[in-house]
Amino acid sequence: MKLYYYTYTGHKIGLDRVKKAVVILKKLEESGIETVLLVNDFRAGLVAREYGIFGSVTIEGIQDIDAIAETGDSVIIDSPEDDHGRLVKYVSDFKKVFRFATDDEDSSIHGEIMLELECRDENCLSSVIINDIYFDEHKKEERTLFFLGDSDADKTILSNSNFFKELDMELLLGNYFYVKYEDDLAKIFKRLHEPEEYVDLICSSSRVVTASIQTALEAKVAGGEVVYIEFNKLSEKEKKLLSSNRIIIISNFDVNIYKQNIIPIVSILCNNIEKSNKVVKKLLKEI
Repeated sequence: MKLYYYTYTGHKIGLDRVKKAVVILKKLEESGIETVLLVNDFRAGLVAREYGIFGSVTIEGIQDIDAIAETGDSVIIDSPEDDHGRLVKYVSDFKKVFRFATDDEDSSIHGEIMLELECRDENCLSSVIINDIYFDEHKKEERTLFFLGDSDADKTILSNSNFFKELDMELLLGNYFYVKYEDDLAKIFKRLHEPEEYVDLICSSSRVVTASIQTALEAKVAGGEVVYIEFNKLSEKEKKLLSSNRIIIISNFDVNIYKQNIIPIVSILCNNIEKSNKVVKKLLKEI
């Protein structure tokens, strides 16, 4: 029996799901489970390799999981795609099917086991997955690091250049940033960092400003001050998760609002997020 983990990524939505997949797959492999990462985007496989997950398989999308996985295998699905009725077949054919909730109202449809953002009892599987490395103690450097996300197809950073020019920030590039675009960004920020520096910078920066929920949580767990820019509207559960972990949320690229909000920020270690061992133990019981 194998466990297949399908994660949906792309140049418009980023690679946050891959970061979660890496954590779960490594822990399952340490427990003796044979795993395979399924991706719909070749770049996601390359990034997973950098994190230590080798041999990923690229498929078209959620409807093609059973082209690789076989009857009796188990599957984890982290994707907002419409499965066009395929999910009922997966629950019937596979030993166990786990699925990340895609919004606050999402729930099990055909008997699949859900991973949820907000857990209210001990049986719940949390969808908040953070790499153990961020829980270690890290020496901080006085730096405000900005990470929009893995891509900026709409050139959001360039459109808000005045915001960044007035603030003393360094930019962490995303994996999908184009070289030509990087030349433009170099005129706005005092320093650009390559995507390969991601983990080191998230751990070592005293303050992280981001539009990625995953990055915000990682930076907070690592002991940094964190500001989340609500570039895309948050759900109520997402807002609650960030706020409960003392992550400041601002709604746009407004210098005055930013300055008003960063004054009360205090670097407090995150106590509301646990290592993913508990989630993995629950997964192991099921599979």
